[in-house]
Amino acid sequence: MAPDRGSHIQKGDPRYQAITAEDSIDKEDTDEESSEFGDDVPIIPPDSQDPRGGSETRQFLAGDADEAQNFTFRGVLVGLAIGVIICFSNTYFGLQTGWVSGMAMPAALIGFAFFKTISRHIGYPFTPVENVLVQTVAGAVGTMPLGCGFVGVLPALNYMLTPDENGPLMLGTGKLIIWSLGIAFFGVFIAVPLRKEVIIREKLKFPSGTATALMIGVLHAGTDKNGTKGENSMETFRRRSEDMLQPPRSSEGQDTMDGYTGSMSEGQGIDRRDDWKAKIRLLVIAFMTLVSYFMPQLHHVPILGLTLANQWLWTLNPSPAYVGQGIIMGPATTLHMLLGAVVGWGILSPLAKRNGWAPGPVEDWGTGSKGWIVWISLAIMLADSVVSLGWLLLRPLIRHAPQYLGELRERVKRGRFPRILHFVSSKGNYAPLDNSASDTADAEISNSAQHNITRITSAPKASHEPPKDKEPTISEPDAPPEHLISNRVALIGFVASIILCTACIHIVFGSLIPLHATLIAILLALLLSVMGVRALGETDLNPVSGISKLTQLCFALIIPASNKNSVIINLLAGAISESGALQAGDMMQDLKTGHLLGAAPKAQFYGQLIGSFVGAIVSAAVYQLYTSVYEIPGGMFQVPTGYVWVFTARLVTGKGLPDMAWQWALGAGSIFAVLTVARIAGHGRQWQAWIPGGIAVAVGMYNVPSFTLARTIGGLGNWYWRSYHKREEAPVIVLASGLILGEGVVSIVNLLLASLKVPHL
Repeated sequence: MAPDRGSHIQKGDPRYQAITAEDSIDKEDTDEESSEFGDDVPIIPPDSQDPRGGSETRQFLAGDADEAQNFTFRGVLVGLAIGVIICFSNTYFGLQTGWVSGMAMPAALIGFAFFKTISRHIGYPFTPVENVLVQTVAGAVGTMPLGCGFVGVLPALNYMLTPDENGPLMLGTGKLIIWSLGIAFFGVFIAVPLRKEVIIREKLKFPSGTATALMIGVLHAGTDKNGTKGENSMETFRRRSEDMLQPPRSSEGQDTMDGYTGSMSEGQGIDRRDDWKAKIRLLVIAFMTLVSYFMPQLHHVPILGLTLANQWLWTLNPSPAYVGQGIIMGPATTLHMLLGAVVGWGILSPLAKRNGWAPGPVEDWGTGSKGWIVWISLAIMLADSVVSLGWLLLRPLIRHAPQYLGELRERVKRGRFPRILHFVSSKGNYAPLDNSASDTADAEISNSAQHNITRITSAPKASHEPPKDKEPTISEPDAPPEHLISNRVALIGFVASIILCTACIHIVFGSLIPLHATLIAILLALLLSVMGVRALGETDLNPVSGISKLTQLCFALIIPASNKNSVIINLLAGAISESGALQAGDMMQDLKTGHLLGAAPKAQFYGQLIGSFVGAIVSAAVYQLYTSVYEIPGGMFQVPTGYVWVFTARLVTGKGLPDMAWQWALGAGSIFAVLTVARIAGHGRQWQAWIPGGIAVAVGMYNVPSFTLARTIGGLGNWYWRSYHKREEAPVIVLASGLILGEGVVSIVNLLLASLKVPHL
């Protein structure tokens, strides 16, 4: 790893993150180097008297923030190239099942592999902070198919609306790009002010961001550009990252999986840096995807017999990518999906067909049981989303209300009214940083399943009087001010992004959606994104599906069903909120990664904006390419999430429900509302995994069984690896990522073959 560049900070400056208080660093790690970027920068010696401890690690990280590699032209280009590949992959899988992944770890791994290959031909080393930039840009580009609605909302508008709903709406490439650019940025600006609260003050885990940081740190650890060993600081980083990487695996499934929650132990898994080439070779395993183009029958293997396959769609799609998705999701989520498939396709589908509620062919979305059971899955998703997001909103009030009220009463009695507002704004136990403080702080690790973060047990001088029975938890030292995004830039950018969003939507859709509806949708996106970011930080799952469905439910109350454009408005409002929540969550995961590695937040911010801009254009072009080559919806690309979107809009506006659908939907929703409450109450307990998660069950219902069976195989493989073999999860997760990305790459070849009309066998 390249040595630290140093930093112009004073002794004891607490501005940057201290990973632990007990770390030490060899003197050889602080030797001066001949800088390739200008004059040498002095480095704080190891015996610096930092009042908070951990000065060596602070020096290690603050030095990285000053590296010129924080933002490089080559890093941006490589990130964009990787992001385009991920964009193709996510469009391919998204149109099939709605599954989209940020692919942060594969992006970092590919970036490392590329620069490792050309290391002899570059003028300065590829460092961890530059890898952070690469994966930030790649993730911003790669997630745009979901963020801009190209795997759900746009297919619904283009192909699934009826003439009574003023549809279908066919948009040209130009309008698709304008739409994408309009909703591609405001979520990024939402994340900026949240960073200090959730990462610096509350120190939420963001397990995928921490896992990515750990992998980048391990890949780059060992030697600097001069071949000098420099392990001690990285060992400090490794210890802290592992302590933060122990959240309980949630069994919630959703249509965007942002990573994994596994830990990586020293000496195992990806800690073996020399086998990175083997990890990259996993991409070629997806050769089966190419074979399946010439033999499409491989997508539907009748493992349960021809009768179940032909009449009730019970087949297996032996795709390596879907097995890989199951590995990442884990056994609990995939078994809950299997439960949804059994209930939906094994019980409800035959029941609806036999009773005449869905008289058409089973595979028909309009009159068949395939469409009928979607209504049941929608009710389950709505119930789960309302209860889960409601709890996220109420939990802080319930947890902190007694403390707030007690403190307010004390201040009222003392007549200290000017202090009341300050108390409320200081977030109770979180004391603001005092850069002039000289008190000492001891670090301890909390191994609680719910609070697996580093806590500092004594605070500097606080600007308010905390309760005497609790010692305040201080914020982690933050990056130097010159590396932070200024409040002015964040405010101007946020206002400009709202104006851009409003203008672009008006250009594309004209009078179909009124101005006040657009502004309300953006406001809801802002509020719900805060809850989504908090959920992502605590559970590693960004509930974008729930957020979009909750927005659709709210708009059913705002826009009357008598409005002829009510379904279109409902869809667009949900798309805006989903985009904001996805971008904010994606940005926060990346900022967590950068915070642990000492990358400059400002560099990540501009990298995210560049990636979002390019991703908006590329995703629109890729979507147009797929829709022009393949039949959508149909064949390989049924676009189930598109039907989920439009059916949700019809459900909440009271339109188009088939026979007996609302009765069964009401019953299923009520059952899963109770089950979701039970899951919340059982958080952190072993029996919680036995209570099915609503989103996972719903996904198993609206996707055909062929995908669910493949994912279940992957989930059981994950369980076999971890429980039977007692092995670390990291290697199998890397394998799964390679399978997914590999098939995504080969799908580009299949797209080319289809566009050239190469015949099947």
